[in-house]
Amino acid sequence: MHHAIPKQVRPRLLALAAVLDALLFGRAAESAERPSYGQDRRGLFLAFLNAPQPGEPIAHSPRLGLSFGGEPRPVLVDTGSTGIVVSAARIPNVEALPGRPGRLTYSSSGRIMIGRWVTVQVTLWGGDGASLPTRPIPVLAVERIACTDKARHCTAEEAPDHVAMMGIGFGREDDSQAQSTPDTNPLLNAEPPGPGAVHRGYVVTRRGVHVGLTRANTRGRFRFLKLDPHPRVAGDWLGVPVCIAVDDREPGACGRALIDTGVTGMFLTLPPEQVADSLDGPGALRPGTRLRFRFGDAAGYTIASGDTASPVAPERIVLNTTRPHPFVNTGLRLLNGFDVLYDADGGYYAFRGRPTGGAD
Repeated sequence: MHHAIPKQVRPRLLALAAVLDALLFGRAAESAERPSYGQDRRGLFLAFLNAPQPGEPIAHSPRLGLSFGGEPRPVLVDTGSTGIVVSAARIPNVEALPGRPGRLTYSSSGRIMIGRWVTVQVTLWGGDGASLPTRPIPVLAVERIACTDKARHCTAEEAPDHVAMMGIGFGREDDSQAQSTPDTNPLLNAEPPGPGAVHRGYVVTRRGVHVGLTRANTRGRFRFLKLDPHPRVAGDWLGVPVCIAVDDREPGACGRALIDTGVTGMFLTLPPEQVADSLDGPGALRPGTRLRFRFGDAAGYTIASGDTASPVAPERIVLNTTRPHPFVNTGLRLLNGFDVLYDADGGYYAFRGRPTGGAD
């Protein structure tokens, strides 16, 4: 006999499914290749300015402090883009700095940042007062904002004074960010304390980011995926491999994933045949549609369309069935189920699953 699951129980079951996926995939991947960080010592933890309290979920894009020699001011930490993008007026003596024309498009919103790439040293600040300098790096000094034809959230503006975004992502050059190469990534050009060379990379948790990979900050049950080298950008890597199953139908659609701290929703691209029986009108999934994401043998989790009670579920899901390649931008709430690691030197991405609501 079939018994319906009460609505009030479903969110708890989905949250449990996410935890079980993390644990099961973790066990399956214990024999996967794991790079060694045993000799690496240079690293620093920067707590987010708006970090949730211990045990509380992350619900808003994280922020750190950023300064160009003066007082630090908040900047959004965005794993979905690459490079520091700030209002030109925020950089002291910006007019005197040499530069080159620059632009960066945020595909999730449709905003086009236009200005100059100027080379300058920056300092990052954590909520606990820790500070971390970088080498001089290109920074996009924004002089105006334009909008794409199909922008979701954009207002054209001259001389904006509110732009403050710090992109720490990778492999973003093919998404209207051709100029956002690894040399613009502040975390890959940081100078953390400690002896020896820096192992370039970072670990993002709900409460902060570890800059520089070390023996200490890579401990725990991290499960690794090998990334594919970017075919046109030396030293960069393509996005995280993922397979997506809709309502448990197999085989799923396999493509790339972006774990994006810059958004709270999910952007999902699937071929029409994968969602034909799960649509609730054009571009919308029927409430309760199950989505299962598998990141190789490293991690996996399940959510349901319309359910925002699960800590790892996005605020909303934007579905696209016209683009040619499967893709998911998970949004930031994935961090409620996993810490994530990016190894820029070795070309690895890793997940450390933990019970939702557990300690960092």
